[in-house]
Amino acid sequence: MSNHQKRLSVPKSWPVERKTATFTAKAGAGPHGESGVPLVVVLRDVLGYVDSAKEAKYAAHHDGVLVNGGSVSDINRPIGMFDLLGFPERDEYYRVFPDEGGRLGLTEIDAADADAKLGKVVDKTLVSGGRVQLNLHDGQNILIDEDEDEYSGGDSIVVENETDDIVAHFQYEEGALVTAVAGQHAGEIGEVDEITVTPGSASNTVEVSTDDGSFETVDEYIVVIDENFTGDEE
Repeated sequence: MSNHQKRLSVPKSWPVERKTATFTAKAGAGPHGESGVPLVVVLRDVLGYVDSAKEAKYAAHHDGVLVNGGSVSDINRPIGMFDLLGFPERDEYYRVFPDEGGRLGLTEIDAADADAKLGKVVDKTLVSGGRVQLNLHDGQNILIDEDEDEYSGGDSIVVENETDDIVAHFQYEEGALVTAVAGQHAGEIGEVDEITVTPGSASNTVEVSTDDGSFETVDEYIVVIDENFTGDEE
């Protein structure tokens, strides 16, 4: 199987130029599905730390590249929404955040903010032993022992990298601070005005007010965040 794919066919979320070359790296197996961007693309095309896959491999093995607090040597490891990237040798840390047009962008953060990652609760399931499992947008699963009724699909949680402990919980409800991660309003931040439940299998819709007005989208595109994601903190 090829380790490359044509640039013109990559998902819109990939932050690559489509006409500068024919091929780019292909994401390996891992989280985020087809929207996951290979680590080498982030290192080369976004950050400009390396010029080639060979240099990316060297950097991953020698300079230290952290993804969600863990060392990563696979340069094709998929990187996706809300992942945390760390480069201890450079003392640089980033959070993956939606940019305009749904492309993945990087927001620089402090080292302390790279210790825990935000995840959207897609659903929850009952597993063996009667425990409840929260299933997150990137495929991560978190087991909880109590207060399972506190969490609902659409909520967001912040999970400690080392322990998988939930350190914050943001409910998906009217008044919640949210961002759109896909669709024509990707990257916009605002507050939920109204959630309209649609009968049948159609997606629910969400009305979001922003500083510049408002927009409507489907709730699959919405993620609850907190003020630390807005870039307005002093």
